[in-house]
Amino acid sequence: MTSLATQNGHTNQGDLTWSPSEKVVARKAFDAALKRELHEVIQEAKQMASQIKQSSDLWDLEHHLTQRRKEIDRKYGYRYSQLTHVFGKLLQERRLGEEELRGLREDKLKSIRSYAKFLAEIDAA
Repeated sequence: MTSLATQNGHTNQGDLTWSPSEKVVARKAFDAALKRELHEVIQEAKQMASQIKQSSDLWDLEHHLTQRRKEIDRKYGYRYSQLTHVFGKLLQERRLGEEELRGLREDKLKSIRSYAKFLAEIDAA
């Protein structure tokens, strides 16, 4: 790895290439994490809907769902140039386990772990 390929201890996003088998692993992990998070949103919505007593509660639910949709849309971008950051965030949030990334090359795993650690340090500060 050249010095241009490292930045803050992890590989630059643009320097990573994804083999066909890695693309399969990445898609499966991405889809599984997204499915779990959407299931969580469904459960939250059902809980909130069951407690609606007045019209303002309905709009609170709508606001909550809009906010969650925006969060999810920002978080789950499937572009290979950004996937290690996406996976790092999901790993840090415990929405994805490292075992789901088995099959990725070590350069990607290192970048994912590094980004997850960076985010954890920011959250702890």
